[in-house]
Amino acid sequence: MLRRHFLIGTGAAATAALFGRPAFAQAPAAAPAAPPAFALPQLGYAYEALEPFIDTATMRVHHSGHHAAFIGNLNTLAGQYEALRTAPAEQILGNLAEVPEAVRTAVRNNLGGHWNHDFFWKIMKPGGANAPAGDLAAAINAAFGSSANMVTAFTAQAMGRFGSGWAWLVLDKDKKLVVINTPYQDTPLEQGARAIIGLDVWEHAYYLKHQNRRANYVRDWWSVVNWDVAMENFKKATA
Repeated sequence: MLRRHFLIGTGAAATAALFGRPAFAQAPAAAPAAPPAFALPQLGYAYEALEPFIDTATMRVHHSGHHAAFIGNLNTLAGQYEALRTAPAEQILGNLAEVPEAVRTAVRNNLGGHWNHDFFWKIMKPGGANAPAGDLAAAINAAFGSSANMVTAFTAQAMGRFGSGWAWLVLDKDKKLVVINTPYQDTPLEQGARAIIGLDVWEHAYYLKHQNRRANYVRDWWSVVNWDVAMENFKKATA
């Protein structure tokens, strides 16, 4: 019996060697899953870093809840619209008419929400704000008369946005420095404008700390504007 088992085993091994494959075939390895098209960007500072102007709880929910939801939705949408994997967000958002109608609203809301929030995190910094300087300060003075006048005009846009949306200082398509507001998660890119600074005035951005007092939130936000990043945005917009 032992000799018979030995002969069967050696015969199978010989056959495998003859035909160039193992005696015991293994299932092919599963192809690795494609990496997600989008990932939640890091803030670059702690959730509590903007206290007391923007509170820790709001920053945590805003970033890990609201922004993360856009990322999850985009990774689903990328399976329906391949350009989300291959084209820059700015190109898609600046040419929304070219997005298939079946996914256009979802792309506007979710890619716009992602782009807006990524911009928003970067335009803030811990430790208070510096005043605008250099070419940006000169451009603000030329367009508005003074930085204080620009802040007043920008604040009026933030307060004048009924419901949810954003306020912006932008270089418009005519290369003029202006303040505007946009509804929901629309971006200045749809208007051919380049954002210099932007403020989220959705209630989720301030309601835990400021409740219905949007004016107080807007006032406090000026204390965390990162004017160094604003200057870089202006340089890129005017290049």
